[in-house]
Amino acid sequence: MRQEQRLAAILGKLADAGSVSVTGLAEDLDTSVASIRRDLQSLEEQKLLKRTHGGAVAVEVIYELPLRYRVGRREEKRQIAEAAARFVTESVHSVGLNGGTTTTELARLLAVSRPLKVVTNALNIASDLCPRPLIDLVVTGGGVRPESYELVGPLADRALAGISLDLVFLGVDGIDARTGIATHDEVEAQTDNCLLRTAGKVVVLADGSKVGKRAFSRIAAISDVHVLITDSSAPAEELDRLRAAGVEVVVA
Repeated sequence: MRQEQRLAAILGKLADAGSVSVTGLAEDLDTSVASIRRDLQSLEEQKLLKRTHGGAVAVEVIYELPLRYRVGRREEKRQIAEAAARFVTESVHSVGLNGGTTTTELARLLAVSRPLKVVTNALNIASDLCPRPLIDLVVTGGGVRPESYELVGPLADRALAGISLDLVFLGVDGIDARTGIATHDEVEAQTDNCLLRTAGKVVVLADGSKVGKRAFSRIAAISDVHVLITDSSAPAEELDRLRAAGVEVVVA
């Protein structure tokens, strides 16, 4: 197991239990105690946990894991991305993508499909798409959010103000039939809203863990969302509420 995978696994166990032990992690992850100690030190330096004698405890608040550690639900995210790619029909010539693990999976599918203009504020997506001959890539400016590799803020917002797109795909941290779509950061939420306003159709990509959930900053009302693509783990009653609110729901 690579260190990045171990770090994600440690954070997952910490979120479930509130504390972890070095010996328990070494056994569960089939690695050495020394490696686990180095992993815990790395995570503490990033203020993602607090080390204790023989283990670690969760910090009081962890709002968002950095993108490089979000390795869970890989199969679900791939399925969601494949379902999303089917919305890019021959009549769609331009799309927008914000940052996130699921939109990154979608970008990789679009890169080899057909000629397409793609607008994104995500540096990792831009890096993936830049050498692709079929993609006419546009990248916004803005300040960088290290957690998501996204360019956000007034520069990004102004860049998006004069753009018109056929379709926008948004990764979100929460979607709720009453409160709408949301993310953890208020500056990111504003830039996501500006991206949303560029398109005639908005498709939200959210795995089941985010359906029915709220996050700190609202991106937009549910009336601004046309389609939700999720997976089979999404709560059925929440999906019914979203359908009643006028959202087309696709379960990948």
